[in-house]
Amino acid sequence: MSENTGPAPMSAAPDDLQAHIALLESKGLLIRIDREINKDTELHPLARWQFQGGLHEDERRAFLFTNVVDSKGKKYDIPVLVGGLAASPEIYAIGLGVPVETIGKVWVHAVADPIEPTVVETAACQEVVLTGDDLTKPDGGLAVLPVPISTPGFDAAPYLTATLCVTKDPENGVQNMGTYRGQLKANDRLGVRMASRLSGAGGYLHWEKYRKLGQKMPVAIVLGCAPAVLFTGPQKLQIDLDEMAVAGGLMGRSVKVVRCKTIDLMVPADAEIVIEGLIDTDRLEPEGPFGESHGYVALEDFNMSMHVTAITMKKKPVFVSIISQVTPSESSVIKKVAYEPMFLEHLKTTLGIRGIKRVVMHEPLTNLRKVIFLQFAKGAPQPEVWRGLQGAATLQAQCGKLVIAVSEDINPENADAIFWSLAYRSDFTHDVLVTPFRSSGHGPKSGRAPLESTLLIDATLKNDLPPLALPAEPYMVEAKKIWEELGLPRLSPQSPWHGYHLGEWTPLWTQYAEDAVHGDWRKSGELTYARREGGMKPETPAHQGTVHE
Repeated sequence: MSENTGPAPMSAAPDDLQAHIALLESKGLLIRIDREINKDTELHPLARWQFQGGLHEDERRAFLFTNVVDSKGKKYDIPVLVGGLAASPEIYAIGLGVPVETIGKVWVHAVADPIEPTVVETAACQEVVLTGDDLTKPDGGLAVLPVPISTPGFDAAPYLTATLCVTKDPENGVQNMGTYRGQLKANDRLGVRMASRLSGAGGYLHWEKYRKLGQKMPVAIVLGCAPAVLFTGPQKLQIDLDEMAVAGGLMGRSVKVVRCKTIDLMVPADAEIVIEGLIDTDRLEPEGPFGESHGYVALEDFNMSMHVTAITMKKKPVFVSIISQVTPSESSVIKKVAYEPMFLEHLKTTLGIRGIKRVVMHEPLTNLRKVIFLQFAKGAPQPEVWRGLQGAATLQAQCGKLVIAVSEDINPENADAIFWSLAYRSDFTHDVLVTPFRSSGHGPKSGRAPLESTLLIDATLKNDLPPLALPAEPYMVEAKKIWEELGLPRLSPQSPWHGYHLGEWTPLWTQYAEDAVHGDWRKSGELTYARREGGMKPETPAHQGTVHE
């Protein structure tokens, strides 16, 4: 076992997608939709409402659509799962078989101690095999699959979204698994987008090597498998680290894999559906528009063209789709719950930053990558704060355009609290650093320069301050009980919801406050009357320096 990883967290990760669905249903986290739903116009908008409708993340659910049709009236006998991978951190955690609070430890351990996959000869994912004419007939090939339109009104076609795209380095034979979108082009053809920017897709790096060799690139698109396997796709892991082995580390056991029918790649044996094919390396094909996770519609680009050579599946598979586009979304939850603890581990262990407590990647609209908040313990040395800011901004090329450090009393998930900290705890002459020459990274291409800057802000407490001006915690707690007794609207408290000390306070002021709540406010008046002085202007402080309670 590698150093610093500690004992392997106990995992009860489900072996395949359908076992995961059964777990979600048993825990009341899955809703079956049996009424007819149009995959082209209704399915994704319906699931989208739980992200855009003001629901707390704990109220989000997985949706299993069992009666799917398209706009031409075609009925599909394959159900569609949306929100089943990461509508909430709890759903994600069930896919790993661990409590939410240990997700980060599981990821750190899996990367440090991967478990190699086990090859099998027969597999559930190959119970049905479509090749040859089965791929090109009018209702054959990709037309068999109930692929939804993610952003009706903007997307050019139905898209594969919850993908695990398997490619292999032609030089060293190491496989890579990434999550890349796939646009339906024909019954046997897909448009595939693999990011070519700095720190982009591992599959793109493989494509470059095949292009130099003058060969087409084999690719297998896995649709539905054990969530722990699929979760490796969106993560930015070390190049030439086999994600299938990392998935084994996540599950605490070896992943069973089988060789594809028409190409030389290994895929999860218990997958629901696998699309095998070859990607051209001499010609690209226009792909898009498609609603992207940076919050804008990605316009038409020339991207990879994939010729499908086989579709294999279980006899009764489930098709899985994912909510992406504007965040929060299912795709941002998948990244957030793993990225945040891995960034924190990097700052704590690799860089040895003292006082760092939390890393929070801002999710709504900005999609994690651009804005990062760091929470530090009170009294953390300023050099450590700045080392943390720089470390978070440089760990990954696409993450950390804006990094803000706050103190431990600030909830970094509350943007209003962040603005409060910026307004009262930072001097922009000394507490702001702008560094040039950053890759523009993930975002719309329109009007974008190849380089941009990084903005780092230290908004931590630099000195003691008076208490937060809200009623103290005991009084807010008692008032909440009365609120609930009165049957008033449901409360969703967001920190800060009670007053607390920030260092500048005296025992005398505590006495004033205690006397006041007991109805003895006249006592403070007697004390202050005895302290009257002359020869000074109004607003002269009545105490010298900070006195701690």
